[in-house]
Amino acid sequence: MLAIRLSKILTVAAIALFATLVAFGNITDYGSNFEFVRHVLMMDTIFPDSTIKYRAIESPALHHAAYIAIIATEVLIAILCWIGAWKLWSVRYATAALFNNSKGYAIGGLTVGFLLWQVGFMSIGGEWFGMWMSDTWNGIESAFRFFITILAVLIYVTLRDGEVD
Repeated sequence: MLAIRLSKILTVAAIALFATLVAFGNITDYGSNFEFVRHVLMMDTIFPDSTIKYRAIESPALHHAAYIAIIATEVLIAILCWIGAWKLWSVRYATAALFNNSKGYAIGGLTVGFLLWQVGFMSIGGEWFGMWMSDTWNGIESAFRFFITILAVLIYVTLRDGEVD
C-alpha cells in the first residue's frame, strides 16, 4: 500500500532531520555540549565515594576527540538517513522487491543512530563513566528517548512491504 511506503519514507526523513539538527547544533554551538562530554568523561560530578573514578579520562585532547567522533557519527546518521529516504522515495511506486531492496541506506543510518545513543550514551557514558550518578550531566533520559524512537522507526522500516495497490 502506498500510504505505508510514504509513512516509512517520512519516518526515515524525520530521523534524518533530527540527526541533522543535532549535528548542526553541536557544530555551531560546540562549547555547550562539549562541556557535557567533558564532564561525563572526567567523571567529576558522579557520587563522591564512587569506586569507578579510575575510569575517568582527564585529557582535553581526548575530550575533543570523543566529541568530534560523536558529531561525525551524527553527520553520518543524517547523511545515511537522507540518502535512504531519497532512495525509498524514488522507488515508492516500484515493485515490492525493489522497494524492500532499497532500504539499505535507511537501515544503515537508523542502525548507526541506535548504536550512537544506546551504546555510546547509555552503555559507555551511562554505565562505564557513571553518567547516571550525575545530577548535572546526565543524558540518560534523552539518549533513551532518542534510541527508542530510532529503534521503533528501524523496526517499522524493516517490515517487508507488499505491492502497491
